[in-house]
Amino acid sequence: MLKSDQRNFVTLAHGRFVSNEVWRACKAGCSEASGKKTLARSQALARLAPPGGVYGYDLEFHVGLRRFRDRRQREEVCAELLDKRGIALSTGEESKLAARFIEHLEALHWKRAPQLAQALRSDGGYLMNIDATGEDGRGTTFVAYDSWRHWVLGAWKLSTERTDLVLPRIRQVAQAFGPPSAIMRDLGRAMIEAADTLVRELKRRIPIFGCHSHFLRDVGKDLLRDLHDQIRLRLRHHGLRSQLRALVRRLGREVSAKLPAGRKGVEYWAKSAIEHVLPTGAAGLVAVRALAQWAVDYAQEGDGRGLPFDRPYLDFYRRCRTVRRAADAFLRKPGGDTRVRKELSRLARLFDPVMQDPAFPKTAAKLVRRAALFDQLRQALRLNPKATATPRKVLTPKQALVELQDIRQAMERFEQNLRRRRPARGPAQDERQAIDIVLDHLERHGNSLWGHVIALPKEAGGGIRLSERTNNALEGFFRRMKQGERRRSGRKVLTYDFEHLPAGAALVANLDRPDYVKILCGSIDRLPQAFAELDAERQQAAAASQQETDVECEVLSSSMPLVDRALVRSDNLRACILAAAQSRAPAVALCSR
Repeated sequence: MLKSDQRNFVTLAHGRFVSNEVWRACKAGCSEASGKKTLARSQALARLAPPGGVYGYDLEFHVGLRRFRDRRQREEVCAELLDKRGIALSTGEESKLAARFIEHLEALHWKRAPQLAQALRSDGGYLMNIDATGEDGRGTTFVAYDSWRHWVLGAWKLSTERTDLVLPRIRQVAQAFGPPSAIMRDLGRAMIEAADTLVRELKRRIPIFGCHSHFLRDVGKDLLRDLHDQIRLRLRHHGLRSQLRALVRRLGREVSAKLPAGRKGVEYWAKSAIEHVLPTGAAGLVAVRALAQWAVDYAQEGDGRGLPFDRPYLDFYRRCRTVRRAADAFLRKPGGDTRVRKELSRLARLFDPVMQDPAFPKTAAKLVRRAALFDQLRQALRLNPKATATPRKVLTPKQALVELQDIRQAMERFEQNLRRRRPARGPAQDERQAIDIVLDHLERHGNSLWGHVIALPKEAGGGIRLSERTNNALEGFFRRMKQGERRRSGRKVLTYDFEHLPAGAALVANLDRPDYVKILCGSIDRLPQAFAELDAERQQAAAASQQETDVECEVLSSSMPLVDRALVRSDNLRACILAAAQSRAPAVALCSR
């Protein structure tokens, strides 16, 4: 017996306690290769907590799951442990345990890579989806994902998307899990060059697919972004949105006591309005207020995917035109409430600088024509907006193959049609430029858009497997990841959170996959034991290397009260505004006062 050592421990199973460990040495003087004496220590304590650690593996496991799988805030985790387990942790201690959980999970993931690779080989390989995500801060999180099994294969923090940073990561994945059956990537230069280089190095015929969604988005941005920015800047120059919101706030204050009754009056008016006459009294003022709110609620026109799928500032301009024309119809009717007419005139005058700006009609017309071209491309690729798409049926492999062939034929017809209608000369310069943008993208990326039928090796049973056309599996993973971070942090803007979120947190999603968990540790409740065994092996092989961790390292909103939102977005009010705007009432000249 060499000595007796007392240590404090905190575990989920036992709470806080003190251990008394006896260290023993071999009487024969046996020693390790390093010259140190061979010691015998408690294996039971080693299974409870890491070497030199106070907090148990089970507590680390609990904290890690609550933080990264269940997306609980630090304070919530600490309060829950104190209330249900009687364990008091500071937020700093909780953060250290969460970080240790991710470190253990990463190390165990790469240690089990041979077994995971065997499972992937039994499938006939894997489809490597690669992409990166981040916020407007420093660095990005790069992820390699198998969209067939829905496993995260690896995740790293990169200072930026560069070929020399992406390539070593996908090399590591290929070395650990074997060459992929195919690679799905976006159309960024770094991803293209990294994927091409990896395939050349592997000396295999591995298809590389360009994501159809990314292709569509890239074409759309090149088509629409400049014109859309011009409209945005002109609208910002006139300050119309802030003026409309100021009018909404002022009218809300002035009729605050009568707002509930006024809303009901507007609901009745919108349901039964005839001859484009505004109601009187409080209902009339609330109606004017609702017209302004409807104009600034332009984000409702889109499906939330942003440019090029949504064109929010074009929608804002269109709504402004519609409300201004509706105001002409309402003001042409004689009589009515003097106060309501006065406020309606004020509202109409706010729109006039925009309506009289000669830059808007020409720019908007060009944007509408280009948007129509983009929508034709979208239709050919069958990438329809979620809001209008019918529920998609699950296709058999044969049906999916037929669909792919149909889409390719549609794209070939679309390209041929573009070449026929492209003006060789003459005044149609913008149309020619727009068509050239689409044709240029097709020339550069067209080859990567097809070839989604993947032949499986004979040892996996042969046959074929179809790849998805998009990187939506990984994009969806990123969306869920960000939703979880918003829940965990309580913040909408995730700049700070993504800068400090460990890349390995992406691996936590694998713990929801039973096939992955079975290979990793047998069952989820055995994960703490797997962490303990991992540390024991590390100690036995003190020279074992650790996994490399590389840390080189305008939101459109039209928020309004829910009661207002229900009124402003009602079908009846929309129909009433559009009917008035389409009534062809002569324009009303208003004095600027």
